[in-house]
Amino acid sequence: NVGMYRLQQVGKDKLTMHWQIHKDGNDFFREYKEANKKMPVSIAIGGDPLYIWCAQAPMPHGMFEILLYGLIREKNAKLVKSITNDIYVPEDVDFVIEGYVDPNDFAKEGPFGDHTGYYTLVEEFPVMEVTAITSKKNPVFAATVVGKPPLEDKYFGWATERIFLPLLKPLAPDLIDYNMPENGVFHNLILAKMKKKYPGHAKQFMHAFWGVGQMSFVKHAIFVKEDAPPLEDYEELTKYILNRIHKKNIFISEGIVDHLDHSSPKQFVGGKLGIDATGEEVKREIEVVEDKKLLEMMQTISPEVKALKQYFTNTSNPITIIAVNKKRNQLKLIRDLFILARHIAILVVVDSFNNDLENPYMLLWRVVNNIDAKRDIILEPFIGIDATNKNLLDGFAREWPNDVFCTKETLAKLHKLKLIDIDDEFIQKFGLLEYNLYE
Repeated sequence: NVGMYRLQQVGKDKLTMHWQIHKDGNDFFREYKEANKKMPVSIAIGGDPLYIWCAQAPMPHGMFEILLYGLIREKNAKLVKSITNDIYVPEDVDFVIEGYVDPNDFAKEGPFGDHTGYYTLVEEFPVMEVTAITSKKNPVFAATVVGKPPLEDKYFGWATERIFLPLLKPLAPDLIDYNMPENGVFHNLILAKMKKKYPGHAKQFMHAFWGVGQMSFVKHAIFVKEDAPPLEDYEELTKYILNRIHKKNIFISEGIVDHLDHSSPKQFVGGKLGIDATGEEVKREIEVVEDKKLLEMMQTISPEVKALKQYFTNTSNPITIIAVNKKRNQLKLIRDLFILARHIAILVVVDSFNNDLENPYMLLWRVVNNIDAKRDIILEPFIGIDATNKNLLDGFAREWPNDVFCTKETLAKLHKLKLIDIDDEFIQKFGLLEYNLYE
């Protein structure tokens, strides 16, 4: 087995091994733990970049990822034995860190700014004791930066999406294509195009997706027919979906969620949202009013509402997004706003801080990260979504993580080193610094 896992140094010769509960590395570790034996591990850094992609590829359980490497390169990978254990590693890697993981030795790991754009909270993970570190001459230490999208992992995600589409089709034969938007951080949103043949077909696909491999981590899945715009044309595709959304075609379920998901009430298990947009266009049932007027109407009901923006007002289901100064559970606010149902089709609530209602890219990132479909969505009389940060006001007992932010000092240093060339507009667009536009 080859996997890509993060490690944090916790001593001169010790590393924490971030094996997430659903991953193969943790499965192997569980077997060693049951046998009360130390588990040999070798960490390879560098070499052919394809090793990195293969290590994170969603291969079927039990298949050796190096076989995938050989298939793509059309030649076998050359492996050599580690010095202090029996693990084999590619001969061309730059560094090798060898050691053993003691099944009885755990240490706190984290916090760590992860690819979700949030910090992974402190949690205990197994400790690896290092027995050897070797390198080739003039080695290069390969590294990456993770955080809010878009970052380097977007290209890994795109490659995985394209390469594994043929492997997904046997499980869902009428699947035409699928897309994982980068600001959905892969597990939080998937768009799929299908050839619909019978009632309930899209729901059948939802169950198939949520029941297979790493696809089972997906929180939100939207299905469209073959006549929909290209899945990469998000503007036109969104219009297509909004013209077909109906409450009766929204399916809310429950299942496993990614180890890194922070929004579910209970770790590892959370709500799932499936939207069947494979039907015909639906009739618009609301009367759209201007943003300013609708904001005034809401503020008359509750001073919590600080700002408002409507999107896709020419569709059957316009989206109304409001920024609030949260003082209570926001489902209560949504219910207070039921009186405005004739002007609202879909209402999304976000916090007033660190959100820009003029930035749909980061708003989507925020919403799909922050909601648990079973807890945070109301379907009547309009679709209401509470995408605020959760706390004790919501009965949320887990710790809520911070966004991954830079500091001004860090950005200045990176500019000085000529490692980045970005302006204030870029910094605000991708939420690199904390802000509050609606104080």
